[in-house]
Amino acid sequence: MMKALQTLVILALVVWLPQTAFTQKDSIKAPYLKFPSVPPFDLLQPDNNHLTKDKMPKGKMLLMYFSPTCEHCKHQTEDLLKEIDQFKDVQIVMATYEPMEELISFFQTYKLGNHPNIKVGRDTKFFLPPFFKMQNLPYLALYDKSGNLITVFDGNRPIKKIREAFTGK
Repeated sequence: MMKALQTLVILALVVWLPQTAFTQKDSIKAPYLKFPSVPPFDLLQPDNNHLTKDKMPKGKMLLMYFSPTCEHCKHQTEDLLKEIDQFKDVQIVMATYEPMEELISFFQTYKLGNHPNIKVGRDTKFFLPPFFKMQNLPYLALYDKSGNLITVFDGNRPIKKIREAFTGK
């Protein structure tokens, strides 16, 4: 009986100890919280030009990280395009890590080139996901006209909520 109890205690320690001793709390802040301004992105556009933060006009910005094959991302894009008139004063930057062929297909499907305030590009250095510690797509980061972070949205959001975040209402 004593031997069985000792074996049970040892087994419990072998299972429990690694789970508690080596598990870390996620206490490291995401870089965007330490540097709450538009990040220094570098996106390769379908025309092979680079889009960077410094090449963007000053003003409000919606930075959307997406995947061209993600259904949630497609829905967010469709919703945004239906209400695009509400975002005439916002530069929309859409970034993805997926291959350029998929980005170009997405760009053409949604006719994003018809909207001068929408820019798309490939995050070839995979800079943005760790900067924001992204968990879900689409990922939206909203910046005011001075380039200061307003808020982030992890996953789809109603257009009304996005617009309210920009207007403060």
